[in-house]
Amino acid sequence: MIWETIKTTLNDNWPVLTIFLVTMISLRFFYYRHNREKMYLYKELFNVLSIIYIFLLFQLLTKVELNTSSGVNLVPFTEIIRYEFGSKLFYYNVIGNIILFMPFGYCIADYVKSKNIFPALIISAIVSTTVEVIQLKIGRSFDIDDIILNVLGGIVGYLVYIAWEAIKSHLPRIFRSDGLYNFLALIVIVIIIWYILVSLKVVPNL
Repeated sequence: MIWETIKTTLNDNWPVLTIFLVTMISLRFFYYRHNREKMYLYKELFNVLSIIYIFLLFQLLTKVELNTSSGVNLVPFTEIIRYEFGSKLFYYNVIGNIILFMPFGYCIADYVKSKNIFPALIISAIVSTTVEVIQLKIGRSFDIDDIILNVLGGIVGYLVYIAWEAIKSHLPRIFRSDGLYNFLALIVIVIIIWYILVSLKVVPNL
């Protein structure tokens, strides 16, 4: 259910994402050409994917859905304990909210370059609270439990970043080389281009 929701959001927004990608690639190409800086393909890809992720995240969270109830819940864990553990609603509303904000916490840690947890915690809390306020204004609900779960996801994402940085320094040299990451980034780019071409129906879907 979570993946289907993400896929639907991606399919609904591929036109603007395609335009964005073309614009960003063009800008970055001429930036490197005129400034003579060394380009790392994987870093460029990560930055672009981070922006796309944040855009899709907020599109998903601010989408006005039919049969969505509005209201305010200021009592922590009221909604969380309402879902039966292991049920579809539990995975969608509890685990889903955590997973959605994990990349957000990772992006915060990577951008701030801080080993302190507070930037990820505070920014996740501010952004999540802002989303809940906006949701209330557009006919959805304000739920303190969503904020708790989103912040938890941001913290987990931060911990993943810290763990990866610690592991990476102990990996064999080949797994720390820019060439390997550039190659992997190239594969991801090919997949993205293929997805766009399929969406545009330029090539048939397999």
